Amino acid sequence: MSRKMAGGAAALMSGALVLGACAQGGPAGAEGAFTDDKVVIGVLNDQSGVYKDLSGPNSVTAVEMAVADYKEKYGDDAAVDEIEVITADHQNEPDVANTKAQEMYDRLGADIILDVPASSAALAVASQADAKKKLHFNIGAATTELTGAQCSPYVFHWAYDTYMLANGTGTTVTENGGKNWQIIYPDYAFGQDMEKSFSAAIEAAGGSVGGKIATPFPNDNFSTFLTRAAADGPDVIGTMQAGGDLINLVKQYNEAGLREQGISLAVGLMFITDIHSLGVDQFAGTTFTDAWYWNMDEESRAWADRFAEETGGQRPSFAHAGNYSAAWQYLEAVQAAGTDDADAVVEDLSGKEVEDVFLRNGTIRAEDHRVVHDVYLAEVKAPEEVTEDWDYETILNTIPAEQAFRPVADSGCEMG
Repeated sequence: MSRKMAGGAAALMSGALVLGACAQGGPAGAEGAFTDDKVVIGVLNDQSGVYKDLSGPNSVTAVEMAVADYKEKYGDDAAVDEIEVITADHQNEPDVANTKAQEMYDRLGADIILDVPASSAALAVASQADAKKKLHFNIGAATTELTGAQCSPYVFHWAYDTYMLANGTGTTVTENGGKNWQIIYPDYAFGQDMEKSFSAAIEAAGGSVGGKIATPFPNDNFSTFLTRAAADGPDVIGTMQAGGDLINLVKQYNEAGLREQGISLAVGLMFITDIHSLGVDQFAGTTFTDAWYWNMDEESRAWADRFAEETGGQRPSFAHAGNYSAAWQYLEAVQAAGTDDADAVVEDLSGKEVEDVFLRNGTIRAEDHRVVHDVYLAEVKAPEEVTEDWDYETILNTIPAEQAFRPVADSGCEMG
């Protein structure tokens, strides 16, 4: 079943944590079908630290855009009278994420929590969702555990994961001649998962990993770690950092002149906001795997233009588009079910083929709730190739959905 984006945006409440979407209740919603006669969508992410730009407050804006589009599409036939969007900062700390998730689910009445970058935080929220039988659609975290040993009927992994990133970048760089690697990774759940996934992909493609260097998270000084990685003269240094940490590492890699020494840099996870922050010249020629790109086609650009209007000229990362998609598909499921009951929404979504501005050739796998979709091998443009601000990527090829993600037979997921 195809889900296409509805056009147009509604006015958003400036500076507020709650968005009231007051539509007239339609025939789809029966009395008592909605807890507290409304739907509450929580957005839990990093709004002040290293992951602020790639997701943060602008992911809240993206979710608000989905609410506005739902109202516009259904109008008087909307299944629910009121939709609220609430948000909190988890500070990339699993304990904070756990506490905030409990507060959202129990005190603020959240039916679903979206986003949650930082894998350790995501796993904490997923545990709460499973225990409380409430929904969590993860967009910002990469750990494959969400659809592996720690999967849950109430958790869906929406945008990307470490297997997808390694399967794209690790395999491609190795097959193109980068045989000898050193990997630098942040020492927490995301980085550990990335190191394992990339090592497996590199070795499967005929390469080798000579060293695996763990770094504190977050961190602003990578010079010592880069020196250690370069000492063995590898073909490639693979960095598994993200957000602000990635920016610091790339800056110090360039300052050390490692590229001029013939040591290339492979980036495990990169967002358009990283390139914008540091400058295209610092990343030029870098190959990486992207889940979505704002200027890859007319539909994406049209949505990105709307997003820019709402955010003062910012272009969306794939996390922003993924949050829109997750909120939109959730509201479509609520509309179809006529209720915010989590089990009814899960039943509607499981196994469904989905299509929207973010998900191309998407399928929500019933077996592990991994959302599979087309992803893209991208290269950062040289400065002279950039013709407009934020248009920093060239899409080299599309990795089909059925090839991009871990096969369900290998997931280890056992739904309760």
